[in-house]
Amino acid sequence: MALHRLAATPDTIRISAFDARFPPVLTIEPGDTVEVECVSGRDEVLPPPGSGMTVPPALAAIIAANPGMVAGHICTGPIAIAGAMPGDMLEVRIDRIEHGSDWGYNTIRPLAGTLPEDFPEPAKMIIPIDSAAGTCRLPWGLDLPLAPFFGVMGVAPPPAFGRISSKEPRIHGGNLDNKELTQCSTLFLPVFVPGANFSAGDGHGVQGDGEVCVTALECCLTGTFTFILHKAEGGAPLLAMPRAETPTHYISMGMHEDLDQAMKGALREMIAFIVARTNLSREQAYAFCSLAVDFHVTQTVNGEKGVHGLLKKGLLF
Repeated sequence: MALHRLAATPDTIRISAFDARFPPVLTIEPGDTVEVECVSGRDEVLPPPGSGMTVPPALAAIIAANPGMVAGHICTGPIAIAGAMPGDMLEVRIDRIEHGSDWGYNTIRPLAGTLPEDFPEPAKMIIPIDSAAGTCRLPWGLDLPLAPFFGVMGVAPPPAFGRISSKEPRIHGGNLDNKELTQCSTLFLPVFVPGANFSAGDGHGVQGDGEVCVTALECCLTGTFTFILHKAEGGAPLLAMPRAETPTHYISMGMHEDLDQAMKGALREMIAFIVARTNLSREQAYAFCSLAVDFHVTQTVNGEKGVHGLLKKGLLF
C-alpha cells in the first residue's frame, strides 16, 4: 500500500464547486494512503501584518492565482481510486489531522447563518491557534480546546447534477460539517463516477453542532486519509447516503432544506442500518432508536440542513 502526498496548489484545488466532470489530480490504488494539504481563507480574513501569525505559502499562492476570491470552500482534489465504479462504496479512513496554520477565523455574513434577521452587519474574528497546546485563544481571553475536522469531504456527485455548489451537503457528501468526523473516524460514501473522485477542504479547528453563525473556526488543515474500496455485487448500490463511524459510535445522516425532513432522513438511515446488521424488525429498530440513539442537529446554515444519529457501539453489535 503506497503513501502519497497531495499539496494544495492553484492546479490541485477547486473553489466552491463539485462536478463529475472535474478530472482527478491524483490516481491511487485501493488501500493507498494520501496526505492531503487543505487551506482556507481569502484576503479579507488574513491576519493583519505585525500580528505574529503566518499565512501558509500554499494559501498565499492560491489567493494570488484567484484574484477577487469571495467566501467559498477551497477543496483539494479530486483523488481517483482505481477500479471504483458507480454503485460501489468508498471507505475513507481519517488517520490523522494536523493544523497547517497558527490562526483561523470566524465570520458573520449578512443574509447568512441561522439568525440573519438578527445580525445584518458583517463581523470577523481572527483567532490564534496553539496546535502544541491544542487550544485556540478567543478575543475575550478564553482558551477553547481544539477538535479539528474537515467540513467538506465528498466524492463527485452524479453526472446528472452538473456543477453544483460546495455549500450544500448532498448524497455525495460534500459540506457535511459533522464535528464527529475527527481523527480516527471513518466516512462511507456512495460512488457515482468511475474513480469516485474524492475531495476535501473546509478545515475546522473546532465547531459546535449547528455551526449557527455560518462559520466554525475556519483554518488550514492537512489530513491523512486511507481509501478502501467496497465493490457492489449484482448491480445494486451498496450505499444510498453518507454514513460514518467513530471509535465509539455509528453515525447516520440526513440532509434537507426542511430540518424536520433532515431528521426523518437520519432516522430512516439509522433504522435501515440497524435492520441490515441485526435480526430486529423495522418496528423494533424504530423503537430502539427512540430508546437509545441520539440525534443531533449537524448544521442549520448550508441551505440543506443536517441531522446525524449516534448509535453507541456495543449496544447492539
